Amino acid sequence: MTTIDLPAALIEADDWMSEGACKGLTHLFFPTAAERPQSRERRESAAEAICAGCSVRTDCMDFARDHHEYGFWGGESEDERHAAGFRLIAPIGVRARAS
Repeated sequence: MTTIDLPAALIEADDWMSEGACKGLTHLFFPTAAERPQSRERRESAAEAICAGCSVRTDCMDFARDHHEYGFWGGESEDERHAAGFRLIAPIGVRARAS
């Protein structure tokens, strides 16, 4: 097996991820295929409640904004990041039509 030596700064930059309250709850933070609006609202509401008490929320939000992430990160949905001026690289749905 080949190993890749990553720069220490890169490894340390993502250390916060192991401290996330969302660890193991991916299903709440990323939509399923063809998710209905009502399901999305319920899923994102549950995700937001988890983010509210998370010790790394700010790091998570900053990461999502800086890396143009999809899904629910740091208490923000894709739509909320988009509205705050943080554009996705490949917008989908309403965002694609509104851009």
